[in-house]
Formats: sequence, C-alpha cells, structure tokens
Amino acid sequence: MKSEDTPFEGGPLDGRVLPVLVGMTGHPPKTYRVPVPDPHGGPPAVLVYRRAPREEGRIGFARWKYRYDPEGRQGSRLRWPWSKPDATPRGKPDATPRGKPDDAHG
Repeated sequence: MKSEDTPFEGGPLDGRVLPVLVGMTGHPPKTYRVPVPDPHGGPPAVLVYRRAPREEGRIGFARWKYRYDPEGRQGSRLRWPWSKPDATPRGKPDATPRGKPDDAHG
C-alpha cells in the first residue's frame, strides 16, 4: 500500500509529519484517530484529527494536512437523500418551524 507524509496541526501531534496510508484515489482518510493509552490502566483516550487541504503545493494536485479536532465529534457518515437529518448540531435551536407552512395565497 502507498503512504504519504502528512503534517499534523494542533493538539499533541502539532508539527509532526507522519506517513499516512492513502486509498485507491490517492487521498488519506477524512478522519485520523490516534488512541492514547491511559497511564492508570483505564480506557484509552482518542485524539481526533480531520483532513484539510494544504495551502502549499502544485496547482491541481490535492495535498492534505490534518487539523486537531478537540471536540472529537463522530466522523461524517453517508448521507442519502432519504436519510433523516441529524439532530440540531451543538445545541443550536432549529430555525425551521415544524408543521405545514402557512397558506399565503388564500
């Protein structure tokens, strides 16, 4: 399998460049999870990094870096047109009212 040296930005891996396996399309995974063992024998903590485009590089050739996601949200899932939408993100109220729209044309 092919790998690409990918820089990490933010969090405990800030400034490191690690080899990351790329898929058949030549892109690394969208989410990179790093398990960190607990020194007291508890469950390991998981650091989450998200793929982002790198500003430097050749035109037309995507180069990537990983940015630290301190919230560690779940990765994006497949969204089919018939899937139900996710719950309101981060506790923000939904701006769309429920029910039927008002009949404005009588």
